[in-house]
Order: sequence, then structure tokens, then C-alpha cells
Amino acid sequence: MEEARDGLKEGDVFYYADEFNLSWFPTLRAMWSRKGRQVMIPTPKQPDKYYGIGAVNYHTGETVVQFQRRKRRKEIAQLLEVLVEKHPTGTMYVAWDNAGTHEDDEVEEVVRAAAGRLILLYLPTYSPWLNPIEMLWRHFRREVTHCELFETKQALLTAAQDCFDRFNQCPEKMLSVIGSNAQKVS
Repeated sequence: MEEARDGLKEGDVFYYADEFNLSWFPTLRAMWSRKGRQVMIPTPKQPDKYYGIGAVNYHTGETVVQFQRRKRRKEIAQLLEVLVEKHPTGTMYVAWDNAGTHEDDEVEEVVRAAAGRLILLYLPTYSPWLNPIEMLWRHFRREVTHCELFETKQALLTAAQDCFDRFNQCPEKMLSVIGSNAQKVS
């Protein structure tokens, strides 16, 4: 994996990809409050989930994230199509986990259509610590969803998209978040 990631030729790109849950329920974490007073975080009556399906370029820090109602094979294939369109030349490597949605006819169709330019690399099962994009999702939650209830689902989606737009305005910070030293090596 490291050879593929660090030994790229000119024009090649390396992405880490994964999905995350984007729930209308606020994500809770420890917070300060006045002694003897418990902070109350309101929640919606009905939980409603969206999913972020995305990738981060290990060498530039650029993120590509789509928000979907489901995270089926179709949506996974759509992410790969976006990545292939984004990089019309060179070889693109995508490393991700062994989720069932990552191995399917729809995904394989995108790989075949890329004519050898898209190479999928599978991380071992149950090893999120090997996928640096997990750090990006954690950073996103801290910035957007921790202890925050949005008025509407659309407000949540807008805040999420705005966050990733901000991330793409300072990709060098994202390199730090995912623990990449690739830019220093290049």
C-alpha cells in the first residue's frame, strides 16, 4: 500500500475513501457546564440519516464528498465516477475498507470503464486506523455536528457542505488532519 501511495508517477493520484453517517441527531461529546447544571441538547423527534461518501487525496489534501440518502453500491460507484472525471489522465489509486458496497458489479463497471486507470486497494477488515480519512470525518464532526442541533435537515446538509468547501480552501490543513507528510516528501 505504501509503495503505491508514495511511489506515484507524474499525473497519478492516491485517494483514501470511506463513508460516514450524517445523522440529524447531534453527536454528543464531553463539554463544560456550570457546576450542578446539566447542559440539555435538544434532539429531533425522528432520527433521519444521510451519508457522506467521500475521498481525500493523500498528496494534496483535497476532499471530494457527496451526501446521499443511502450508501448503496450505486452511490459508491457515483463517487468513483466523479473521481475518474476529475482526473482524466494518469492512474488513480483508491484505498478503502472491505465493505460489501465496495465490491459489486456497479463498482466493477466503473473500474472497467476507466480502462486500467482506476485501481482499487482494499484495507484489512475492521481496521479503521489504517484509513486516514477516518481522521477527516472526526475533524468534520468536531467542527459541525458535535452538540449541535440543526433546525432542518437541509440546514445540516448545508453546514456539512460548507465545512468541506472550507476544507478544500486550505488543503494543507487537511494533510495535517489525515497525518500525511506526502507534500513534504514530494
